[in-house]
Amino acid sequence: MAEHHVVVVGAGFGGLETVRGLAGAPVRITIIDQRNHHLFQPLLYQVATAILATSEIAWPVRYLFRDRPEVKTLLATVQGVDTAKREVLLSDGHSVPYDTLVIATGARHAYFGHDEWERFAPGLKTLEDATTIRRRMLTAFELAENEMDPARRQALLTFVIIGGGPTGVELAGAIAELAHVTLAKDFRSIDPHLTRVVLIEAGPRILAGFTDDLSDYARKALERLGVEVRTGEPVTECAAGHVVFGKETLATGTILWAAGVQASPAAQWLGAEADRAGRVQVEPDLTVRGHPEIFVIGDTAAVLAPDGKPVPGIAPAAKQQGGHVAATLKARLSGKAAPGAFRYKHSGSLATIGKRAAVVDFGWIKLRGWLAWWIWGLAHIFFLIGTRNRIAVALSWLWIYMSGHRSARLITQGKDREKIGS
Repeated sequence: MAEHHVVVVGAGFGGLETVRGLAGAPVRITIIDQRNHHLFQPLLYQVATAILATSEIAWPVRYLFRDRPEVKTLLATVQGVDTAKREVLLSDGHSVPYDTLVIATGARHAYFGHDEWERFAPGLKTLEDATTIRRRMLTAFELAENEMDPARRQALLTFVIIGGGPTGVELAGAIAELAHVTLAKDFRSIDPHLTRVVLIEAGPRILAGFTDDLSDYARKALERLGVEVRTGEPVTECAAGHVVFGKETLATGTILWAAGVQASPAAQWLGAEADRAGRVQVEPDLTVRGHPEIFVIGDTAAVLAPDGKPVPGIAPAAKQQGGHVAATLKARLSGKAAPGAFRYKHSGSLATIGKRAAVVDFGWIKLRGWLAWWIWGLAHIFFLIGTRNRIAVALSWLWIYMSGHRSARLITQGKDREKIGS
């Protein structure tokens, strides 16, 4: 009898945790991803803001499973699923048969019906996104150094972040510190201290997933860094050189998007019911209705926590779901009772504001400030893959903390001169 074939689409947190959990099971596994690396997304903003190098938060998938001969990796793009034939359809015309399918394809940024804004306001989900943002941001300073018109120069030195969730808050704080500390002495014609960083949130407060007091602390911490926080003012236009929010038009050379996400097209592949964000409405055990052989997890799935609220789209949740899928499959293959419904255990919410402040909410205890920043850092280092990366990131943070110097401020790839504020 042929070994049970498990196909995992997506090498993110959920997909990798599924594969890890199946170690020792009588299965062969195929991982399909359109990129050859696993990405530690929680630190992606630090690549975008020149704190870390790309290699410090990403690892080749083949390397991670080099000692697992039952695991095969395919670099390919999925374009559909034939549920009747149990085949994953690839863009090159090939197909991959499966006995069990796990879809963990994540999400991309969403522009709420204004996809044309993406050209002017890139989001942050991939390494390519991060290096594009870093290039545009650093290029803006270089262009400002050569700009003779004062109004145009100030626009180039104005950075707008749309969305006041953790990503937006972390980007705003990191950009403010980059301008006001790291680059403070690097230029001769411009004064980086005059850089404006504006964080725009349509809702009444930033970090809406945190308690009011932690949200208020985060706002004050950002303002101490020089960030202008604007709440209750939705953006109505993003274009070359400006953004419109409320009744104000702000000239800017760099707009960054951190306001919303849209799930991958997995629901379309499966013909499954989806929510407004495109996430598949899964059964309590994370399977697709009518297809117990198909699991959908992570940002691709709409899952409810025991309290009836949606499970957040964060790494710990995806990892828990991946572990649940692996346990369910092992039980099925061994003839034992499956674990049943997935139950999410919230381990806490964390967000950092610059290099000396953060907010942490574990439910039973809430922290802010310097101590919270250390806890945030230790938690992220713990979840990094490999000792080398943990040491490299820790040393980078220590060096930046002590000196303020960021060594990853390199302008590479592409030509953004004509795109910035034009």
